This record gives sequence, structure tokens and C-alpha cells, in this order.
Amino acid sequence: MKQVRRRIGATSLFTAVVILGAAALAGAAPYVAGELLVQTRAGVTKEKFNAVLGEHGAVTLDEVSQIRVKRIKVPPQALEKVRAALANNPHVNFVENNYLATGDAVPNDPLYASQWHLAKIAAPQGWDLSTGLSSVDIAVIDSGVDPAHPDLAGKLLPGYNFVSNSADTHDIYGHGTPVAGSAAAQGNNAVGVAGVAWQNQIMPLVALDSTNYASYSNIAKAITYAADHGVRVINISLGGTSSSTTLQSAVDYAWNKGSVIVCAAGNSNSTTPNYPAACNHAVAVSATSSSDTKSSYSTYGNWITVSAPGDSIYSTNNGGGYGAHSGTSFASPVTAGLAALILSVNPVLTNTQVVDILKQNADDLGTAGFDQQFGYGRINVYRSLTAAKTAVPQTDTTPPTVSITSPSTGVAVSGTVLVNVTASDNVGVAKVELYVNGTLFAANATAPYNFSWDSLAVADGACTLRTVAYDAAGNVSQSAQVTVTVSNVPDTVPPTAVISSPTEGSTVANKATIKASATDNKGVSKIELYIDSKLQTTVKTGSLSWNWNTRTIAKGVHTIQVKAFDAAGNVTSALRTVYK
Repeated sequence: MKQVRRRIGATSLFTAVVILGAAALAGAAPYVAGELLVQTRAGVTKEKFNAVLGEHGAVTLDEVSQIRVKRIKVPPQALEKVRAALANNPHVNFVENNYLATGDAVPNDPLYASQWHLAKIAAPQGWDLSTGLSSVDIAVIDSGVDPAHPDLAGKLLPGYNFVSNSADTHDIYGHGTPVAGSAAAQGNNAVGVAGVAWQNQIMPLVALDSTNYASYSNIAKAITYAADHGVRVINISLGGTSSSTTLQSAVDYAWNKGSVIVCAAGNSNSTTPNYPAACNHAVAVSATSSSDTKSSYSTYGNWITVSAPGDSIYSTNNGGGYGAHSGTSFASPVTAGLAALILSVNPVLTNTQVVDILKQNADDLGTAGFDQQFGYGRINVYRSLTAAKTAVPQTDTTPPTVSITSPSTGVAVSGTVLVNVTASDNVGVAKVELYVNGTLFAANATAPYNFSWDSLAVADGACTLRTVAYDAAGNVSQSAQVTVTVSNVPDTVPPTAVISSPTEGSTVANKATIKASATDNKGVSKIELYIDSKLQTTVKTGSLSWNWNTRTIAKGVHTIQVKAFDAAGNVTSALRTVYK
């Protein structure tokens, strides 16, 4: 894996150049200096979040809105203080560094001109079944794609450049063009090379900059962009060794929309996980040689899904021409091309079915069954497409389950209320909506499915909360309704208290029953009974009945006092004078 590790001069954050954090320069996982990624709960307003940042001189630079992740700029001297403050903020799900990924390419002999890998994975036999379908797209999240290359021109869809925030998707590093060609260079056109998926179109999404670095925030934005544009296959030949909730949220978002996310496993020849390949729902691809051994550089581990050829993959070069390229960066798009062919043969298959077909029809290598070097085996185009032709599309009729875990019915709430929700589905939860008094408050497309609700927006009194969960197949379910009491207006009204027995000025005998009651606009919290200024009993209701033994009291005047309290601390009292 070729990783650029040179110090970069300070420039604008909006150029293609990345400023590295001090830890990165010291050899730790690289990240963008002075930046953090923060995911808020659903329902937290931009104004409220910016107010929190303003207390520390931090500002929001950008946002991956689909997963509510904000990229914030923090003064270097305040970084740890801001991180700690946000980590302990109940309206924040997580805060992490904006780590950097690199392209997973290993340069090799540029004159090697044999596409040995296509025969190895039985692609020629598979092409008898399908050479692809132009309506099944492949997103290539990388450094861009050369639009003038003769094997790629005419099959590129409009994409986006997240490095320059523009529509210019030219290859700015030279990594994305051979990756795209490995997946889907035009075949049978008497020009150059053939990709795995001849007819499938490519959507170039630029996240890798001209120094071979891609921020996790830009990768996440590209993943969600592809999913929102209906792309069924996403290839990511980039990786970093730092785990990330931001990347996991983006992968989950795309998976729940039906995408297959194929990722390079990395080139460290170790078991160190590479992200996003090691994320849940990602297809992690290790690399194999022409002799069906693990490529010497390929990362491996129990998180590998399948393997594919990665040594000397002859493909399209940026600026024209062709060359041999090695690395899991090229094993990944070869696999992504097969995923696109599977969906071309049977477009109604779910992403779960596509991944199962990849695994179940791979050629078993190494130890029998699943192993850490090859996953479920090296991919086989012919066997996979044969299985795809006869696969029965899954009809998902199982709705999600969803419930509100807090607050619970009967609870009094005020101000900003943390509404926690659990939701699950046999395939995946697409989104959860929170309804307040029957009106949609906010939607949450990523786990954890929680919300921050400002109860000041509704009138005091009873208020209903209900959630609705959806899956990608359109199945819907709703939670049981929770009714809370909203109490935001300050309560300054004291209760009223009445002593009904004994009567004023009456004479008590050897025993008497003291009866009292209290009412309040919000509710009585307790009543206290005093005789001659000494507390006798307390009840936590709106009425009191107490038997008073008067045999031991002295003759003369005695005072009965009842104090009534409400939850706001307001208090009132009633007095009664009696004789013995």
C-alpha cells in the first residue's frame, strides 16, 4: 500500500491539501488538525448546537446531513476541552477525530499487459450470461475518473467532488481511473481492456485528494450521496486504521437503502482492521495472486468477506493508456463489478441476497470454509451469475419493531426532553419518526434512534409521543403511545388548604379526629399537620384524617395548623384554634 506521509503546509481547509494533526505526524493514525466530527440526536436544532460551539469558539464547517454528523473547526488550544464537553453533552451521540484514509494502491510493473484475473474468476463464462445492465450503477468513491479515457468515456454518470465542492470529477491523483476500469471498463469494443461489468455505468465521487488522503467526513458524504441517488453498488478502495462511528453510520445508511458497499481490505499484511472495510454491512475484499495465494501485502482477518485477484491488474490509466496495478484497491472493484453483474441478471435481489451469492459461490481457498485470509473464498463470476439467475427475490413482509424506552407514561417533563427509542428489523431499519401530539417532530435514519425534543413548543398539560419505524421494503410499524405531562410554565400559585374538623373555637374531649384537605392547580405534593407548632404527621395526598389523643394535653387553648405543598415548592397553611 502506497501511503503518502509527508508534512503538508498550512492552507485553506477548502483546498485539496490536508493539514495533518500532530499525532499523525508522530506516526499515530492521521486526522485533520483542529477538526472534530460530532453526531447530535435527532431534533437538535442548528441554533442550539451552534450556541454550544460558540461557548468554546468552535464553528460548524460542514455537515453530513443524512446521518446528522457535523464537521466542526475548533481552536487548537480548546480541542480537548471541546471534545470533553461534547462527549458529556446528553444531546450528542458521539464525537471523534476527522480521521484520514488513503488509497490502497501498490504500484507494480506498468508494462504487464495480461488480464489474467478475468479467466481466474471465470468472467468469460459469466459474460455468456450477462455483460451488465446500464441501469445498475457503480459508484466509485476515489480520486475521480478520467472522462476522456476511451474505455470509460460515455459511461460516466454525473458525480460530485467533495474535495473541491464542485461537479468536476476529473481524476486528481490517478487512483480512481484504474479502480473504475477494473470494475467496469467497456468490453468487446476493440479498445484496451475489459472490466468485469461492461455495460454498467460509473458514478465518480471524489473523496481522495491529490496527496492520497481522504477525510472520513468526505467518505461519509460520498457514501450517503450515492445511496440517495439510488446507486446499488458502491466501491471504496480507500481505508484508514481508525474505527469510526461516522463511517459506520454512513455504511448503515446506504445498506438500509439497499446498496451493496464493497471495500478494499488494505495492504498492511496484518490483521489490523481497515475502515470502512471492517464496518458492519461492508463487503471487505482481500487480494489474491495468480496462484490463488493471499497477496503478500493483503490485509486479512476475521472481518474479511471474500477475496479477489489483486496482483498486476491491467486497467485504465489516468490521462489515457493502460498499466498494471496491484493492491486490494483493485480486488475491491473487481468484486464490485461482479455485484453489479448479479444485480444486472436479477435487479430485484436485495443487497443481502447479493452478498450471500458472492459468499456462497466463491471458490474456497486455504482452510476449508471461511478463513481469515480469503473470507468465504475467491469470487467466481460464472457460478455467481448462474445462482443469481435462479435466485428467488425475497419479499420482505416483516415490519420493524419499535418502542419508546424513555420517558415513560405519566412522567412530568420540561425543557429539552431526551426521547430514547429502540428499533430493529430482519433486514434493516430505514428510518424512525417521532410524532408529538400526532405531528411529525423529526426523523432519524441511523442508530441509535434517539431524539432531543424541545417541550417548550407545546402547551403545558398532557402530551402524546409515538414513533413510527420503516424498513427499505416499505414495511411500517409504530410504537405504543406514551403520554407525558408537560410542565414548562413556572407554577407560582400555592395550594388551598381547609380544616374541616374540628371547628373553630370548639372544645375537644379525650380524643378528636382532625380532617383536612388541599387542592392545587398542578397537584398537591404533601400535607403536614402541626399541633402547637409541633409536626405530627405528613401525607402525600390531597386529604388528611388523623386521630388526636387529647387526654395528655393541658387544659387551655391549642392551635392546629395544616400546611399544603405543591411540586413547585409553593406552600399555604390553614389554622384552627380549639380548647380543652
